[in-house]
Amino acid sequence: MRVALMVTCINDALFPDVGKAVVTLLRRLGVEVDFPEAQTCCGQPMVNTGYLDEAVPPLRSFVKAFDGYDAIVTPSGSCAGSARHQHGIVARRSGDPELVAAVERTGPRTYELSEFLVDVLHVTDVGAYFPHRVTYHPTCHSLRMLGVGDKPTQLLDAVRGLELVDLPRAEECCGFGGTFAVKNADTSVAMVSDKARHVRETGAEVLVAGDNSCLMNIGGALTRQRAGVRVMHLAEVLASTEES
Repeated sequence: MRVALMVTCINDALFPDVGKAVVTLLRRLGVEVDFPEAQTCCGQPMVNTGYLDEAVPPLRSFVKAFDGYDAIVTPSGSCAGSARHQHGIVARRSGDPELVAAVERTGPRTYELSEFLVDVLHVTDVGAYFPHRVTYHPTCHSLRMLGVGDKPTQLLDAVRGLELVDLPRAEECCGFGGTFAVKNADTSVAMVSDKARHVRETGAEVLVAGDNSCLMNIGGALTRQRAGVRVMHLAEVLASTEES
């Protein structure tokens, strides 16, 4: 199986350790991972903001970088959702049948990390060790667009030493939503304040999620509130071992 890592823009720019954690984890499970250096943005910011025509060039770059792989794995529910659902809309709008055909190949082969582990590799115990009290936030696109369900919590439940506690009103949005947080700042702040309060109520040491954009938003609120709660990407927890 030829597997490619789609690291995403935010991880490449701000959270490179998450991409490294994905590679470490998959290699530990016997998966050889390529990193196509030609990859750029998947086009999601353009689509979400309504600029579908402007999303065509990054979409062409995406299929050029990733077409031909058996699986494309990304530590982001939102970017996986873009590849699986938004790319088809953009490609059909472009009127380019070759682009449509390429997207029909790459879209179904794109997986959020927990999907790939549970649905493709059929594994929930990845050999991780993380002796901390943890709560999990299901990000909107992973929950609603991809329907990953309880796959992330299945993986966390199998981590040795980890105590997983339920997050109150977990399915509520954190208020980030990309440009939503800029265009509707007051509403976004109210939403993330509620989310941070619910995180504090759990008594967790660490908040885990599958999208660093959401973790950045919630983590900022927790820091301002001096909550003493760390935020970590799911990949970083699953890559942790007693030796690391």
